[in-house]
Amino acid sequence: MSENPNSPPVDLGIYGRADRKPGLDATDRLALVASAAWGLAAIVFLAVAGLGNGNALGPLRFLIVVLAVFLPIALIWIAAIALKSARVIREESERLQASMDAMRQIYVSQAQIAATTMGPNVERKIDEIVKAQQRAEQTLTQFAVAPSPIAPASTLPQTPSAKAEMQPALEFGASAPVPSVSTEDFVTALNFPETADDQAGFASLKRALADPRVAPLVRASQDVLTLLSQDGIYMDDLTPERTRPEVWRKFAAGERGPAVSGIGGIRDRSSLELSSSRMRQDTNFRDSVHHFLRTFDRTLSQNAESLSDLELAAVAETRTARAFMLLGRITSIF
Repeated sequence: MSENPNSPPVDLGIYGRADRKPGLDATDRLALVASAAWGLAAIVFLAVAGLGNGNALGPLRFLIVVLAVFLPIALIWIAAIALKSARVIREESERLQASMDAMRQIYVSQAQIAATTMGPNVERKIDEIVKAQQRAEQTLTQFAVAPSPIAPASTLPQTPSAKAEMQPALEFGASAPVPSVSTEDFVTALNFPETADDQAGFASLKRALADPRVAPLVRASQDVLTLLSQDGIYMDDLTPERTRPEVWRKFAAGERGPAVSGIGGIRDRSSLELSSSRMRQDTNFRDSVHHFLRTFDRTLSQNAESLSDLELAAVAETRTARAFMLLGRITSIF
């Protein structure tokens, strides 16, 4: 298809360079006028006043005339060139800033479109989460029918409130024992199985879901991780700043403010912007986030004293803890 030579050019706005017409622009004309005025004034002055009749100056007379006439003219043109360079730099800076803003908007829009259209990668990861949830439910059913023996190295302590709330009375006056999940299973469950074939991860997840003190946090974490994945936000892509265990202990003890602000160590701008935007627009997402934050805070407060520094650091590296850092940062709970 032949192009129309008379078609108007495309207006690129700030991205299009201004047409540089051949010849002098306003700055050049101003410098030219100033140079002519100074040259004329210098010539008139030298013609009227002269340099005297003495021979003391000798050959320096010609040098004085040259400096008096041409040096100020050179300074005028240097100033004109500097003004033109500053204008070009300012235009390039505005064009670069506009380009960065446009790229940021395009990135956010593409992320939202990708979450809406459900690309293959998003579908695959969500399918893995759904399959993991189905396997967990199946194993829980099997566990209820024929529980397998568990011999953990160390277990989380049972608080009196947890026993009173989560140990229902059964028929015939019998009481059901409350299983205690080991610290290793607790950490593994908060990180969730790595793949659909992670048998050890699913076994730890099953034992954690059987513990009424840990199960609410695992389920709340699963809900928010699924919702975040819909916006293309995955905890494996985030690299939080490490926080010392004593800071986590202060937070678990109820301290807030600058002393514990380092817990919100997620600095990924796109994830923060997408999560914050969805918090304002999606009521279901907002309710799930608040429920998850309360559950994490309560579980951490109940178990922080029983965890060593290494175990607490391992908890901080889990996907659940990273989600807590991200969502806690956008809700300003630190």
